[in-house]
Amino acid sequence: MARVVWHVPVTVSSTGTTTALRLFRLRHGRRCAVGFSSPESLAALLGPDQAFTELGEPALRALVAPLGVDTLVLDPRMVAPPATTPTPVVPAPAPTAQLQHR
Repeated sequence: MARVVWHVPVTVSSTGTTTALRLFRLRHGRRCAVGFSSPESLAALLGPDQAFTELGEPALRALVAPLGVDTLVLDPRMVAPPATTPTPVVPAPAPTAQLQHR
């Protein structure tokens, strides 16, 4: 039987000494771990600079179970429309307070 490897996104510390799995959220807010069937599919969704590690499904499940994560998603797709030019945030006017002296 062939070994199935998932390409799992990770974050790497600025010193390069620490690697952590990236967790995501499903549409309803529940946390999940994701894996990709190829480095190309990972790069297509998360960008070519996204670091990853190779794990089997049992290893990924074992790593996220202590965190309360029991959902794995293989080859997720973006469900939100692509972001356009960000809308500028206009700060609300400062409230005007009048102090009364007694």
